[in-house]
Amino acid sequence: MSVLRLLFTLSLALPACCSDWRNIRLGSVIPDESYADQPYVVLTNDGNWLCVLTTGKGVEGQPGQHIVSMISKDKGRTWSPSVDIEPAAGPEASWVMPLKVPSGRVYVFYTYNKDNLRQVTGNNPRIARRVDTLGVYAFKYSDDNGRTWSPRRYEIPMRRMRIDRENYYHGEVMFFWGVGKPIITSRNYAIFGFAKVGRWGDPGAMIESQGCFLRSDNILTERDPEKIRFTLLPDGDQGLRAPHGPVSDEANLAELSDGTLYATYRTIDGYNCQAYSHDGGHHWTGPEYATYSPGGRRIKHPRAANFVRKFSNGKFLLWFHNQGGDAAITPEWTSGAYYRNRNPGWILGGVERNGKIYWSQPEILLYDEDPNIRISYPDFIEDHGRFFITETQKEVARTHEIDKSLLDAVWNTSTRSVTRAGLAFEAAPGANPKMPVLAGSFSIDFWMNLKELTAGQILFDSRDAQGKGILVTTADRFNLRITLNDGKEQASWDSDYGTQEGTLRTGAWQHIAIIVDGGPRIISYVIDGQFNDGGPVRQFGWGRFPATLGDFNGAASAQIAPRITGELRSLRFYTRYLLTAEAVGNYQAGLPRMTASRISHPAGTKTVEP
Repeated sequence: MSVLRLLFTLSLALPACCSDWRNIRLGSVIPDESYADQPYVVLTNDGNWLCVLTTGKGVEGQPGQHIVSMISKDKGRTWSPSVDIEPAAGPEASWVMPLKVPSGRVYVFYTYNKDNLRQVTGNNPRIARRVDTLGVYAFKYSDDNGRTWSPRRYEIPMRRMRIDRENYYHGEVMFFWGVGKPIITSRNYAIFGFAKVGRWGDPGAMIESQGCFLRSDNILTERDPEKIRFTLLPDGDQGLRAPHGPVSDEANLAELSDGTLYATYRTIDGYNCQAYSHDGGHHWTGPEYATYSPGGRRIKHPRAANFVRKFSNGKFLLWFHNQGGDAAITPEWTSGAYYRNRNPGWILGGVERNGKIYWSQPEILLYDEDPNIRISYPDFIEDHGRFFITETQKEVARTHEIDKSLLDAVWNTSTRSVTRAGLAFEAAPGANPKMPVLAGSFSIDFWMNLKELTAGQILFDSRDAQGKGILVTTADRFNLRITLNDGKEQASWDSDYGTQEGTLRTGAWQHIAIIVDGGPRIISYVIDGQFNDGGPVRQFGWGRFPATLGDFNGAASAQIAPRITGELRSLRFYTRYLLTAEAVGNYQAGLPRMTASRISHPAGTKTVEP
């Protein structure tokens, strides 16, 4: 094995990819008892972080599941011993959500198995023994920044809706749970989302669900918990629903500048949903799938947490998993596969325009090197200009600081300049630029205008005589293919095919960015500023290359478009992964003029005419 290959292989094997902050294994662990779910944080009036968590000594749904809190004085790096909000010896207490009101009091809301039921009716005996998603909606409070909690729990009255009356118990037992955190609106009320469950069992435990909300108009000022009022929303007998499937759950909220509420919630349809309310949650638009822009492309998402957050700058983030769609709805999908593939965690940046949220293209926020690890139930924390995220894989929960440059990128979608950071060379057809030494990540960016889309046209080739290197060609579905070859093994991934936005066409200039991200080992395409998400025919628009693939450093020089039927301009080669936003910025910079074959080096001081 060559020294280069050895160093490359070792670099891929190092935990957390050495210094990639996106790798969840670099985060700070939040203590738990074994099971860890939904770690949510509020900043208390003494300047600390207060985290509440659902935990237990078993796995999700086993007896002993209860809720705890803990305090961090160093922004999530270390934590105090946990304090029981509800004890493990009592009935199940789960899915705790915190709310800090202006006085500094912190409330927590949670599902409490008040009657200590040990089994419920369902179509699967194993699932029927889960009793953590039923009972009463309860709350407690703390007046000392989470060090102690009120000894008494209080119940929130909740009217029965159709989905309750039609459950196995005709509403005498109600099934529900919530995720995320309540929000305080500019209209001085607090509101949080949750899901009511109808049928219980297989497939997926919660077979039927609808999104609902609890709103309180006086919790922000009322000190007597007996006098706090709650209203169940929406009005009427139905909650938020999906356009097609029976599942609409885990609704959570953000408020727009005019007081409009925006809710996002998950389904089993291959997409998440969105809804707007202009009257404080009483009535909602929809049902409709979430889109990148009003009337635009749908956002792909499985049955997993799908959270929206608003920050002090008035902008938004949406957490999702960027896979699914109609292509994912198969018999396997409906029997449980919709819970899988929660790695990586992706984000969209949102800006408000004309009373709607417009979303950026997707960016990877967090990943684990093991594709089977699931990452979910995040919380976003803003603390004096710094941004953090918590997440869990059900067994380990962690905190991570987010690189602010990533957030700036997703919140600024109007960039119209070419990024130069990491640029190894810029070349045109006929040039033979010297290849840099690669260590896992790179990006290729160019403009092309093809006369035909026949397979086998070569746009970029850095292979040596043994086939080791990088090859970009047209593929057999009127699309592109990149192949990485280490001399023994190779991996490839194709761009989207079809006729939707972000696919190839003839007789027109198109911008192509191919991003190879060596952290999560993901290949993605951004074509004409649009991230390839698989379109209507593929569940995934992005693909992984295996950890066993060694280095793909091939020939000393590359060939630029040695065999194409058309034109290629301004091929840029970067020695790092580009952000999707950077690829979009390169596209928005426009088609460059290039009349001669040339090689431009990063400093811009050397040009070689072949």
